[in-house]
Amino acid sequence: MRIRVDSIGCRLNISEIEEMARSFTASGHRLVGPGEVADLCVFNTCVVTNMAARKSRKIIRQMRRANPQATLVVTGCYADLSPQDMDAVGADLVVDNQDKDRLPEILAEQNLLHDADPIPADDAASFINPIINSVEGGHTRAFIKVQDGCDNRCTFCIVTVARGAGRSRTLADVVAEVNRLTMLGYQEAVLSGVHLGSYLHDQGQVEGLYQLVKTILADTDLPRLRLSSLEPWDLSPHFFDLWQNERLLPHLHLPLQSGCDATLRRMARRTSQAEFASLLETARAAIPDVGISTDVIVGFPGETEAEFTDSINFVEQMGFSKLHIFRYSRREGTAAAKMRGQVHGKTVQTRSQQMHVLGANLEEQFRQKFVGRTLPVLWEGNEPFGFGLQWSGLTGNYLRVVTQTDDQTNLRNQVTPTQLVDVAPAALHGQIEATDSTGQSDPMVIPLLG
Repeated sequence: MRIRVDSIGCRLNISEIEEMARSFTASGHRLVGPGEVADLCVFNTCVVTNMAARKSRKIIRQMRRANPQATLVVTGCYADLSPQDMDAVGADLVVDNQDKDRLPEILAEQNLLHDADPIPADDAASFINPIINSVEGGHTRAFIKVQDGCDNRCTFCIVTVARGAGRSRTLADVVAEVNRLTMLGYQEAVLSGVHLGSYLHDQGQVEGLYQLVKTILADTDLPRLRLSSLEPWDLSPHFFDLWQNERLLPHLHLPLQSGCDATLRRMARRTSQAEFASLLETARAAIPDVGISTDVIVGFPGETEAEFTDSINFVEQMGFSKLHIFRYSRREGTAAAKMRGQVHGKTVQTRSQQMHVLGANLEEQFRQKFVGRTLPVLWEGNEPFGFGLQWSGLTGNYLRVVTQTDDQTNLRNQVTPTQLVDVAPAALHGQIEATDSTGQSDPMVIPLLG
């Protein structure tokens, strides 16, 4: 069958849709992209904000118009919370979050999958790439879901309601998947979860994530391992000892949500300015060149001008490498939706703009620190540039790097030492350094343009 898979939202959603794609292709189905005829469409929805819900509905309608004869299957947080909305926009089948990991099996049970020839595992990557390359990271990076659900009760979060209680995959299962993806040629894996730091807490293991990372580094040959979002209260000081292994990449995403203690208390976040600042100091002392990004919500109910000023000042002091900024989105079913002091839309917009200006400045400052340095870059994709190509990739600390080559040079899925020569819009310009037989850098560069 010709199957189109797509997703919006968090890295966990990406992880889930990639695994579905691998399952479909391993069973002999062909993945198709936008504009191609599909027999089956699968879409993973998001509901973290009102905008995400609107975008989900829009994409589902587009899929239905483009493929009127196809079976349209939707899953994800929005589909789980509002299945009636999915019927209204043309979905044929809704699969809830609890059954999402069994989606290919469910389709087979309902006779919605047919005419497939199994593909040898070693060949699966060549069938996956056409669709996975359209997802962030392409086939160079794999997003692996190791945990789902959340037992926190942050007052703004609807995802806890949609995903349910925390539950973890077994350590052996995750390690086996990392080994399988390494054999398929992936250079990097990103461990993902709704509450990643609680890995194996549901099985009574407090240090589950520490043990998982340690085991992956010991029992696999994966070149690069990255962690997705980690709640700051989950990390003990010795957790950072893991970064003594250079295969664990120097990037942390630690959601702050607000830099004001009063707002954090209303959010039911289990951290404070002092605790968060201490954590960042420990992380930076332990991990050279670490990039630390964060999430920030503006306009949370009750946020006064003084609280916002406190928040933005603290964010600036922390010197993050990148900000993910969200305007508070009122979600029915959350405690915050019933709070007094809902902030006026224009005020939220103004605060968002101020935080975005700060975010751009912080990103620029972080990039500037690395001009003149040579760092390994994993090259992911390219686009036409003059008479050649412009490639884009990521350093270990999550700096976006671009370089130009002739149209015959293929950098995809390669990790190369790259000199960061100048700041570009939202990125750094890089020059790839050749290496001799001993692995030492050579000032000569591979064929570049410009």
